Amino acid sequence: MSFAVNSPPAVRHFPLSRSSVCRTPRVTMVARSTTGVSVSTAAALPILTKLQNDCATPLPVLRHVADAMATDMRAGLAVDGGSDLKMILSYVDSLPTGNERGLFYALDLGGTNFRVLRTQLGGKEERVIDTEFEQVSIPQDIMFGTSEELFDFIASALANFVKKEGGKFVLQKDRSRETGFTFSFPVKQTSIDSGILMKWTKGFAVSGTPGKDIVACLNEAMGRQGLNMRVSALVNDTVATLAGARYWDDDVMVAVILGTGTNACYVESVDAIPKLQGHKSISGKTIVNTEWGAFSNGLPLTEFDREMDAESINPGEQLFEKTISGMYLGEIVRRVLVRMAEESSLFGKDIPKRLRTPFTLGTPNISSMQQDTSDDLEAVGSILYEVTGMDSNLDSRKMVVEVCDTIAKRGGRLAGAGIVGILQKMEEDSKGIVFGKRTVVAMDGGLYEHHPQYKRYLKDAVKELLGPEISSNVVIEHSKDGSGIGAALLAATNSIYEH
Repeated sequence: MSFAVNSPPAVRHFPLSRSSVCRTPRVTMVARSTTGVSVSTAAALPILTKLQNDCATPLPVLRHVADAMATDMRAGLAVDGGSDLKMILSYVDSLPTGNERGLFYALDLGGTNFRVLRTQLGGKEERVIDTEFEQVSIPQDIMFGTSEELFDFIASALANFVKKEGGKFVLQKDRSRETGFTFSFPVKQTSIDSGILMKWTKGFAVSGTPGKDIVACLNEAMGRQGLNMRVSALVNDTVATLAGARYWDDDVMVAVILGTGTNACYVESVDAIPKLQGHKSISGKTIVNTEWGAFSNGLPLTEFDREMDAESINPGEQLFEKTISGMYLGEIVRRVLVRMAEESSLFGKDIPKRLRTPFTLGTPNISSMQQDTSDDLEAVGSILYEVTGMDSNLDSRKMVVEVCDTIAKRGGRLAGAGIVGILQKMEEDSKGIVFGKRTVVAMDGGLYEHHPQYKRYLKDAVKELLGPEISSNVVIEHSKDGSGIGAALLAATNSIYEH
């Protein structure tokens, strides 16, 4: 799930903070018309009005998106290539129960950093005894290098982490270490412990990997490092989040990641997957990875979205992701502000070079500006000056906050409609079981966690679509860092050893 203009943008990290914004912008004098509205604001107002109209998500638009999501899900389950949604089979047929015991590892590769984690599980009585993790940055040359270079780098970091094992972490006698491998790139899964990379995204351009089994690539690299460890479960971050949340709550049926990128997965009956040929599931259930970032049906798009998409490395693709995820919200706002600066004197006479630079304004900046409740919007002014070099007055700051809110509101409400689409599909196929009881949607990702307005808009859309009675049964719950522990739990669930 990726998007870039020219060179790929760095993955932007949350949490959000205003502490890094410290310089005070210059004060700009405001000329006013006879109506009391500043001349510069009046010139920019039509741009804002059109933006708000184009981004509007009234109930009929949300309902169309939810219905279309459910329809595309069915088409994608019927046959590969049946819709924009890939509906990838995860081969995760059994979820953690709490009975898991022993030492298990997890490796999480999904961006410019990867994490290695270990956890000691103690069964129903002790659950998670202890957990440790380390984060490692991937150098740019490795992201553009060869497959062997990337996996050797990862295996080396994993081997170094294993050397520090001790304390409460005890490997049972005569066992090899097992790891879950969270791999958040498009993969055609062929079993629980194998999958073919379809393509790199998120700014990676590693040669020699597409078309190969990435578990084999990692196992071979661990062998070259002399590391006695095997991958027992290959999952993406969304599937791992579902597993991590399900470990603590049996009602978890859906997981959604809303961070730099976005995705969703859910528990599906194998009988509802026509394209699933010959695969037997003891539980009769499996997790399906929707890859919902590719959804595109009926989205309210603006000229700024279309310009950003046209200049991307994947024009016409990942449109849902480009309207709702953390990598893009700030960039859309930046493009709107450039247009306002060009067609009015809202930010003074000159347009700073930094404002014209793609991806300079991040989604964390957008959230910080929306959270500024001061009378003079001082934090908004500081962010604009520090990040883009723009001078501002109170009128222009208010205008900027309106733009931020418009883009965040559309994103949150569309994400909420997507969630309802998934629940709707499950409800229709289960003949009323889903909405008739407590159903939990596990959420993870920096955008959801650290952007309160976005989160509120998402939940509001779910309530509007489902109504007060049904929505009271749907619990949207933050599952912080669920993907890390979830991968280790799935390694345990799919262990070659008995618990």
